Amino acid sequence: MGGMTVYVLGIDLGTQGARAIIVDLAGRVNAEGTCALPADQVAAAEPGRFEQDPRQWRAAVYRAVGDAVTAFIAAGHASSEIAALSATGTSGTLCLVDDAGEPVGPAIMYSDTRAGAAAAGVQAAGAETADKLGIGYNASYALCKLAWLARQAPERLERARWFLSPTDLVLGWLSGAWGVTDWTNALKWGYDVADLAWPAFIARDLGLDAAKLPQVQAPGSPVGRVTSAAAEATGLAAGTPVLAGSTDGTASQLASGAVDVGDWNSTLGTTLVLKGVSRALVRDPLGRLYCHRHPDGAWLPGAASSTGADCLAQRFDAADLPALNAAALELCPTDLIVYPLVRRGERFPFLAPDAAGFCLGLGDKPACDESATSYAAHLEGLAYVERLCYEVVAELGAAVGEAVFVAGGGTHSASGLQIRADVLGRRLIVPEVPSGAMGAAILAARGAGYATVTAAARGMVRRARGVAPRPAMRGAYDERYGRFLAACRERGYLP
Repeated sequence: MGGMTVYVLGIDLGTQGARAIIVDLAGRVNAEGTCALPADQVAAAEPGRFEQDPRQWRAAVYRAVGDAVTAFIAAGHASSEIAALSATGTSGTLCLVDDAGEPVGPAIMYSDTRAGAAAAGVQAAGAETADKLGIGYNASYALCKLAWLARQAPERLERARWFLSPTDLVLGWLSGAWGVTDWTNALKWGYDVADLAWPAFIARDLGLDAAKLPQVQAPGSPVGRVTSAAAEATGLAAGTPVLAGSTDGTASQLASGAVDVGDWNSTLGTTLVLKGVSRALVRDPLGRLYCHRHPDGAWLPGAASSTGADCLAQRFDAADLPALNAAALELCPTDLIVYPLVRRGERFPFLAPDAAGFCLGLGDKPACDESATSYAAHLEGLAYVERLCYEVVAELGAAVGEAVFVAGGGTHSASGLQIRADVLGRRLIVPEVPSGAMGAAILAARGAGYATVTAAARGMVRRARGVAPRPAMRGAYDERYGRFLAACRERGYLP
């Protein structure tokens, strides 16, 4: 590059809209663009059914990329300075396209549950692969949606040339290369990430056309180059290298900096999601945790709790949150033991379909209300769940380092971060840009200055701050955490 600064573009197509960022190889954001999807695209049409129009995705992606490129040029750059791009999107979403990449009907989103009954048949057919990988096929898997659609609307499968993920569509629109995916997105299509092959049961037992399944390659590997038509629509330079992307969860993990063996990322948003790096594939006999394959050859175990910061939005007035956060640390440790599950059923750290949240007082002290003490106890309860998650991860054989990389809306609460560090007994590391778009940019950098994705993440993830546990709090939280575990055992959630 002759000493010039190298830039890469990362694109994140989410449920709500698209985001694009242009960053240099040190992770500094130079320009960005966003575009929300129309309101009628982001709400489920009816319970259990959630579809989106990929043509709306394309418009949002082109607008977000175009705005980012326009800002980049306005800052004195040329679009040709963008050395490569990659993308990320939702995992498990089913997209059918023809040989020109045009959608064949709406996309069936990851959270659409209509394939629940079909999943049982997929699980039976793919039992050997599921056992090998330690996974369980359910309605969130694109493969189950495909099996369901084969019975509901077989003509759509006949018209389709490719079965793809949202990430594949974004990269296809930009490069003109179709029939290509990456192995993180392929997992929920039934791909065997251990043997790096499509299992025979997909065609043999489910009757699906294996010729319509895409070629699978490593995230961050070359897919093609930006076409002249895509360049005209976005402002990108024709010929810009396009690299294979990943699922949104994998991209967010990369953006957190958790890329070495023993590194773990906790993303606390509506729910708590854990993603880590393991040297070997981690198998969970209960199916609570599953593994993606690391772009550089290790494994990426992950799991999602049904518990998360949604409890704060559900139980406390949004206008009160700043004051509640400010007061929380002075009230800790509280004598309330909270399991802050707001809906019925838990999937991690334990599997309990009938689990319900609880709030226990001590002696004659009141149970939870909308007070500052109750709020602080909810922050503690979230941390107890997170601590148990990491204990389960360790029991399954994965190494957990001394620090945890954190992301999500939960990072906005300084009190929440300190309480989590105290309960976990681990240092928390908060990245500057913990977004899927940054993770996609890291994948793009694999072909534009870094030899591996791990090296790219090490060089590009900038740390905003760290939060160390307070040693004086350890004994008090160990005792309260013990009470939390005892309460879960009493209810049959833990053995």
